[in-house]
Amino acid sequence: MKLSEMRADTCGEVKSLKGDERFLSRITSIGLNEGASFQVVKNDRKMPVLIFVRETLLALNRQDSENIEVMEVKA
Repeated sequence: MKLSEMRADTCGEVKSLKGDERFLSRITSIGLNEGASFQVVKNDRKMPVLIFVRETLLALNRQDSENIEVMEVKA
């Protein structure tokens, strides 16, 4: 499942990251890498996806969230 498909108030874990070198460098430098646990705070269509990961609230644009494969986990 893609991060963009997750519902608000669900928890997940990053399975894989896809994209160019610039995207991968940027996304891993802010702490979102394979195996990272997160909680989706808000996921409204046409708006950035808000997630809480490693004590930080991140806003990811829709295109970036399409490049992040995740699996839903129980809280």
